[in-house]
Amino acid sequence: MPRPANLLDLDYEAEARRLGPLPLPAGGAAGIDAHTHVHGASACRLYDRARRMFGFDRTYTMTQLPMVEPVKEALGDSIRFIAIPTWSHPDRNASHRGQYLKDIEVFHAKHGARMLKIWASPALRNFVPDGACDLADIDSPWRRRACELGTRLGMMFMVHVADPDTWFAKPYADRERFGTKAHQYVGLRRMLDDFPSPWIAAHFGGWPEDLGFLDGLLAAHPNLHLDTSATKWMVRELSKHGRGEAQAFFTKWRARLLFGSDLVTMDDQLSATKTGMSRMGDLSNSAEEALELYCSRYWALRTLLETSHEGPSPIADPDLAMLEPARHTAMSSPMLRGLALSREVLQNLYFGNAARLIDGWWAAHP
Repeated sequence: MPRPANLLDLDYEAEARRLGPLPLPAGGAAGIDAHTHVHGASACRLYDRARRMFGFDRTYTMTQLPMVEPVKEALGDSIRFIAIPTWSHPDRNASHRGQYLKDIEVFHAKHGARMLKIWASPALRNFVPDGACDLADIDSPWRRRACELGTRLGMMFMVHVADPDTWFAKPYADRERFGTKAHQYVGLRRMLDDFPSPWIAAHFGGWPEDLGFLDGLLAAHPNLHLDTSATKWMVRELSKHGRGEAQAFFTKWRARLLFGSDLVTMDDQLSATKTGMSRMGDLSNSAEEALELYCSRYWALRTLLETSHEGPSPIADPDLAMLEPARHTAMSSPMLRGLALSREVLQNLYFGNAARLIDGWWAAHP
């Protein structure tokens, strides 16, 4: 029976051997995954197996504060924490406002975090009970308070500023409530100017569909960087660009792009019994399936970035059915067309840029 993380019935361990070592600089460098959400005392150990299988031995994670200790105990210095709100907090209104400021302080003082996350997805308007009028826009008052605190503490910033074009076509079609996709970037530009510390815009800046727009955004804001997180989204949209166009973009901005998988791990994924903590727990029902889930993201991204492979992605992408239900099901997947990036670009992407930018910032702000 086809599984959402392995529609092609791949042996991911064999595939990791076939891909071989990451193309990295000489001298003992290993891959850095700059964008994950690692939870679960058992799941994080399984994740460790998957990341090392594909060449990564350092991870930056957005782990909810009450769940940090088991992850830290299991993975030690190979895992580093990015401050995020406590999504499971019973008071959603507080957890993204005053409580988040308190959490940032704890992440910084107790867990060594030197980066904080601003989640400014339009979906926040549905998640926070009061509609998030003072939260939803990236430059809204509570966002500024978080960045002001982060600046005082010597922290850099990660931002989720927009979502796929497919979502603006369907769940965000109410423009009065969610605004246009372009609107999401008006406030981001102001924040990039007002807070000059480094920023990483997750999910290829939220607009992998439009490399021309991203080119202009990067040119206008030298403190902005992008990561490759959100595997299904990246595979679907980056594969649509001509290989030459994509290679030109990655080459031009080779010093400003970081690798991120956006993997979410939790112990709910290891069995059919669920706590209901998050819908992400439903992505697998056994340790075997969970390992396959984690490996699938690394395989798909490495294949997209390193090779000239062309074929269907092994990962089901429900966005296809959301747009065209007559043509697709929840188990449909897009074509994966490898970008075959140069070794220099890949070395920066997998290691050099994160080592320089994030590790360098950590070292400069002890």
